[in-house]
Amino acid sequence: MSYKRRQSKRPPTHPGYVVGLEIEELGLTITEAARRLRVSRRTLSELVNERRAMSPEMALRLGRFFGNGTELWMGMQTRFDLWGVENDPEALREARRIEPALA
Repeated sequence: MSYKRRQSKRPPTHPGYVVGLEIEELGLTITEAARRLRVSRRTLSELVNERRAMSPEMALRLGRFFGNGTELWMGMQTRFDLWGVENDPEALREARRIEPALA
């Protein structure tokens, strides 16, 4: 099966950015939110500051905390990651060297 996805010039929003907005909207500090999520302040801060990817475990915690499910957070991370690799010239060059299984 083959399909082409419309390429965007702008990367999708990192899920950590959205987490930060949600925490702010609740009037919480990173420290308080981390305590309630039962993770270290550093872990949450790195995610919110887009220096850490969303892990499945964190998505599970956030889905429970915000009441919006794990899939939302993992979907955001997947879109962010795929955009990055699909816009990486080296990764694209390497992928083009692969022979399709059904040519």
